[in-house]
Amino acid sequence: MTIPSQTYKPLARWLHWSMALLVLAMIPVGFLMVREGLPRGLQNNLFISHKNLGVLLLVMIVIRIIYRLRTPPPPKPAHLPAWQRQVATLTHVLLYALLFVMPVAGYVRVRAGGFPIEALDAIGLPTLVPKSDVLAGIAKSVHFYGAWAIAIIVALHIAAAVQHAVIKRDGVMSRMWPR
Repeated sequence: MTIPSQTYKPLARWLHWSMALLVLAMIPVGFLMVREGLPRGLQNNLFISHKNLGVLLLVMIVIRIIYRLRTPPPPKPAHLPAWQRQVATLTHVLLYALLFVMPVAGYVRVRAGGFPIEALDAIGLPTLVPKSDVLAGIAKSVHFYGAWAIAIIVALHIAAAVQHAVIKRDGVMSRMWPR
């Protein structure tokens, strides 16, 4: 059982779980949409969904970073070994960085490649990067390797959460679990 002062606040939990669901949707869509042999209509819909959800995730991660800077998380449980606290901190820093870098790299790849981002175009937001095959290629590489990195880190994060919830039953998972 966790003490209320050791749980994350409701907004932190809402941001975490909302973003978790979106990221868990984005990963397979991102890997699927670039497969050869997909019907063009399906592929277009996957690209459009991925780009526009990426915009939403960028807005959410900026809000989440600002919130986290203004509202520090509760302290990690004292019963955790120091190495687990360090790994948890490193994992969270990497996740925050990747959750920011991925949509930025995606935006640069799409805009530098001369493609639309429908949600941003609909509100009249101008393109913030020039059309450039070189820039698009660099951003595509960052996005590709970032996708593998985020998939691996998310899998490790989920594995740790399951271990704490199911095997150890030590209250760590309940700190972030929705009420």
